[in-house]
Amino acid sequence: MSVSRTELTDPGAREGAGILESRLTGLSREEFARDVWARTASLTREASDFTDVFSPSAVDELISRRGLRTPFLRVAKDGATLPSSSFTAPAGVGATIADQLDDTALWRAFADGATLVLQALHRTWEPVADLVSGLSTELGHPVQANAYVTPPQNRGFDAHYDVHDVFVLQIEGAKRWVVHEPVLPDPLRDQPWTDHRAAVADRAAHGTPHLDTMLRPGDVLYLPRGWLHSAQAQGEVSIHLTLGVHAWTRYALAEQLTRAALTTLGDDPSMRRSLPLADPDEPAGRNGPDDVLGLVRERLLAALAEADPAPLFHRARRSRARPAPLGPVAQLAALSGLTTTSLVRLRRALEPRLEGTRLHTRVGHLDFRASDLVPVARLLDGRVRTAGDLGLALAGRLLRAGVLVPADR
Repeated sequence: MSVSRTELTDPGAREGAGILESRLTGLSREEFARDVWARTASLTREASDFTDVFSPSAVDELISRRGLRTPFLRVAKDGATLPSSSFTAPAGVGATIADQLDDTALWRAFADGATLVLQALHRTWEPVADLVSGLSTELGHPVQANAYVTPPQNRGFDAHYDVHDVFVLQIEGAKRWVVHEPVLPDPLRDQPWTDHRAAVADRAAHGTPHLDTMLRPGDVLYLPRGWLHSAQAQGEVSIHLTLGVHAWTRYALAEQLTRAALTTLGDDPSMRRSLPLADPDEPAGRNGPDDVLGLVRERLLAALAEADPAPLFHRARRSRARPAPLGPVAQLAALSGLTTTSLVRLRRALEPRLEGTRLHTRVGHLDFRASDLVPVARLLDGRVRTAGDLGLALAGRLLRAGVLVPADR
């Protein structure tokens, strides 16, 4: 599927357009969910100008001035990953940690044709972090970001598939992408492409590509997990961002459902009993007249029917990402200078969930009195409030907990 930006009205100008529509695909969230998500590869030409998000100068700053350590960078050449010892070193007096990036070694590797992979950019580069946070909220699935910096006429990795969906954002230069349909549709996290290496290699060598195309700055390629791909830079340095969407699956929900059921069974004294001494002449699972396996199956099915996986599922969701950054100095100043007119808001990306009198977030849970529940519930819309709207005591408590942060109108 291919979309041309010239065939669309300007998505960035649309009222209420989200990141999918305004920056990545030109499609609304509903259109993307219906026609593309987890179904097919999709190419959008001239989707957006990404110079505000990432750039060659950002690459140079991160590598040479930020004191990054592994695993925030890996290096690949001719389809293989180089050992981190080949591009890390102590950083001198006051920074003698042995695995900081060595910019000289990285320059030599890059000049020799190696691809530099800046990993977890949602933790190290603020514009990327903002994009990732917004996209994760819009999709309802965790998102992370890597950048791939490839010298001219080089490739970083052989044909492979990922176990997460990706949006590829071409930042600089041009890169040829060859995409094939999956050999294993919708692979789970423990089903990597290396388990199907022969099938992947055969499909890449002999199959008809679904896409064989050149990505240029502003183009966006979406690939569902499992879709085979390889890429090669052309006559200049290529930089692209990969936004990895770690999709929640039905299998993940089944895991949470099973855990909830097992928790219930753990509270049942009859299920905690030891099995009878085994009779070697009886089939496995049977001991005398009692069908132990049948009893366990019956109780397990009953527990599954009654289990509520929601608490575990939401806890797992909260654990898969971090909240928006919080500055301790600014936070202390806001707490110390708190007045009824102080502006505050809910910290972003907290995944808040109010259950009864308890607020669950990525920074822990808080219990409230019934009289506090109305102002706490109002906070969940993310709007800026005054501390007076909430009550100074409540606002102070939430600031101290890292749930509220200072805000500007």
